[in-house]
Amino acid sequence: MAKTTTTTTTTMSPIFGLAAVLALCFARAAVSSPSDHRYKARHPVPLYANKVGPFHNPSETYRYFDLPYCTPDHLKEKKEALGEVLNGDRLVSAPFQLDFLTIKEYEVVCKKTLSKVEVARFRSAIIQDYYFQMYYDDLPIWGFIGKVDKEGRDPSEYKYLLYKHIIFEIFYNKDRVIEINVRTDPNSVADLTEDKEVDFQFMYTAKWKETNIPFEKRMDKYSQSSSLPHHLEIHWFSIVNSCVTVLLLTGFLATILMRVLKNDFVKYAHDEESAEDEEETGWKYIHGDVFRFPGYKSLFAAAVGSGTQLFTLTIFIFILALVGVFYPYNRGALFTALVVIYALTSGIAGYTASSFYCQLEGTNWVRNLLLTGCLFCGPLFLTFCFLNTVAIVYTATAALPFGTILVIVLIWTLVTSPLLILGGIAGKNSKAEFQAPCRTTKYPREIPPLPWYRETIPQMAMAGFLPFSAIYIELYYIFASVWGHRIYTIYSILFVVFIILLIVTAFITVALTYFQLAAEDHKWWWRSFLCGGSTGLFIYGYCLYYYYARSDMSGFMQTSFFFGYMACVCYGFFLMLGTVGFRASLLFIRHIYRSIKCE
Repeated sequence: MAKTTTTTTTTMSPIFGLAAVLALCFARAAVSSPSDHRYKARHPVPLYANKVGPFHNPSETYRYFDLPYCTPDHLKEKKEALGEVLNGDRLVSAPFQLDFLTIKEYEVVCKKTLSKVEVARFRSAIIQDYYFQMYYDDLPIWGFIGKVDKEGRDPSEYKYLLYKHIIFEIFYNKDRVIEINVRTDPNSVADLTEDKEVDFQFMYTAKWKETNIPFEKRMDKYSQSSSLPHHLEIHWFSIVNSCVTVLLLTGFLATILMRVLKNDFVKYAHDEESAEDEEETGWKYIHGDVFRFPGYKSLFAAAVGSGTQLFTLTIFIFILALVGVFYPYNRGALFTALVVIYALTSGIAGYTASSFYCQLEGTNWVRNLLLTGCLFCGPLFLTFCFLNTVAIVYTATAALPFGTILVIVLIWTLVTSPLLILGGIAGKNSKAEFQAPCRTTKYPREIPPLPWYRETIPQMAMAGFLPFSAIYIELYYIFASVWGHRIYTIYSILFVVFIILLIVTAFITVALTYFQLAAEDHKWWWRSFLCGGSTGLFIYGYCLYYYYARSDMSGFMQTSFFFGYMACVCYGFFLMLGTVGFRASLLFIRHIYRSIKCE
């Protein structure tokens, strides 16, 4: 039985200025053909072969003609945008000629004799379940190159069959291409089981059918899979489950916290009215230490600055997603957005880090600025260097060409760094003072002995579990889209989940910070950041589960790409959510200490 292919997927400047730059950058990514997609009969329609690779290893892709197919006499490479190259797309002219409204039956592409080496390459690809991807008038085409005939046979008797005849079924509406489907002829295969030369004749058929679907809706079919009723039910179940869990737990904690705080305020007000000497206990009596600046203040300010930038980046990405920029198969749009927005928001990191560092009475703001610029980009760059080297060794399309690397370096040099420096200078000159309701004493108060569960690691485990439990159902769909071939287009649900994540992270961090202060432990700065960011560690733990239990990925390259880039993503979440947790704790602490009289 022939395999039928399926079309699935595998994403401090003024706001108006940012929007204008993004519009220019996405113009190339969104429209890959200069034409208006209107054709006359017998006119050529652009068809590009993109890549081939193992179906279960989405990062391990190779050029289409790395397999010994018939190469056209005049092989033309399509010029690609930055995001397309980052996405691993390498489009070249395909060996098929699918002119508009031109019916073809068993058109021969070429005849060749496959050598033993070529037979072995094709057989290895069939064993690994290789698929191919093409684009016809910007519409994606997916298909398998062959199949393994296992019916009624022992593994030693399996037959490895290469498809020789591809059938294109194209739907049109007036002068425009609306849809294309691909299937293979089960009766036209080449048996590559034995190590011997094989005569190979590659053919294709083109059939045209009229449809009433308008051109504007031709991409809708690619997003329908994630909008099917049973998928939507699971998504909404995820939302309801998260909301109920969050409301119950946060409501429970809020009730306890408010009652405890109310009792504390009453108690401390009574203590102030009575002149009796009592033993000092509770969070009020560390008011002279609670605003004592943390150790490694330069690193702390850099982490807050980088986290603020990543938070801004995420918000902009969601805005673009909600307005429909990242429609299915808009090649490279997400990667283009990430590069451009990260570069343009680097001034936010510089300003936030430098301003906060000066508020913490730091003196070496230049070093702080360098640390801010390297805190996230440094690990990302090292990871990229290693993984790009792996891709080069594998000759995979994930290996970036020298020109693309040069463009990224120029963006970092000419845009990211200057904006970071300008933001840092603006933050240094802002001369903002740290708002502390209480004066800090000269000598720090001794922290009493604490039980083991009040140490940093157990607190991080408790802080990360609740936010992770609110998002873990949605994580599967995101992973299946990024590291698989599913489509994810329900960005509204993802945005709701993101808001829930922020709320829960802020609340659980505030609650743990209060209990820490109640135990007279005044070193809350780093603790609040680590507790807020600990969800990133849980997400990385989910990566292990997904890789071994929910996916069929294998091989050194795919494994290194998955864990390498997910480590960078989780590190970004750690910085972003850590900043959210710290900011929420800082607001809470300022509020409660303003409510009491500090001597």
